[in-house]
Amino acid sequence: DLSIVGSVLFSAKGVVVKLHYRHQVDAMTVLALRMLFSLPFFAAVAWWQMRRRDPLSSHDRWRILLLGLIGYYLSSYLDFIGLQYISAGLERLVLYLTPSLVLLMSVFLLNKRVSGIEWLALATCYGGTVLVFLHDAQRGGVNVWLGGAFVLASALFYAMYLLFSGELVQRVGTLRLVAYVMCISAAAAIGQFLLLRPIATLVQPGAVYQLSLLNAVFCTVLPVFITMMAIARVGASVASLAGMIGPVSTLFLAHWILEEPITPIQLVGTGLVLAGIYLLSTKKT
Repeated sequence: DLSIVGSVLFSAKGVVVKLHYRHQVDAMTVLALRMLFSLPFFAAVAWWQMRRRDPLSSHDRWRILLLGLIGYYLSSYLDFIGLQYISAGLERLVLYLTPSLVLLMSVFLLNKRVSGIEWLALATCYGGTVLVFLHDAQRGGVNVWLGGAFVLASALFYAMYLLFSGELVQRVGTLRLVAYVMCISAAAAIGQFLLLRPIATLVQPGAVYQLSLLNAVFCTVLPVFITMMAIARVGASVASLAGMIGPVSTLFLAHWILEEPITPIQLVGTGLVLAGIYLLSTKKT
């Protein structure tokens, strides 16, 4: 199933980033290299869409600029910083709170009414995350709290991106919006690097370039387009349910590649988060 493949590939990002850090590369450099390698793909799609679609209004251009800055730039940067302090498994679990954050933001910003099932789903999601978080904090101490805060901020900004892009997707088109947003995110990440780091920092060992190419192609470009194809075929609700494999695949990939331990508490916490997301997903269908 395409949605499962897309979810596994995208979720593997945390593992790849953790492998970067073994080569003493910081979060800013990892993000810049990821965007540098993925930019040609998204720029090609953006150029193609620009030629075949009507020009955007000034209002839509500003909204896309904002989405590009808070979505795959700021959200990714905060996520990468957080991964310096916490495990890839915990990172994916915190990021998987994004649907519940979208729901909460809808309540406070759009006055959405929440049903009893949705409140139960929220409680289940956060209960599972807190369980795993406290378990990891016993081992990692303050670093886990710091890393968790960065990743939670990342999830919050990505939830804002999803919430504010809903109407724009209908008007602009998914493929066009994603291509434009990713180009803006890449420009911001690369620009930040050039302003704050010496250009010589881009000279890295061959293994770092290989990981960056892997991160760009298999954990960024392919998952974006595969997920879009899956949504087109089976719909967003079914695709989101299949995407629940993400935290589980990350947990076992991190155990296999990074030798991160898997404990019964992690499995229980992950199961609770997945159960909560399942309740939210079925409520939307």
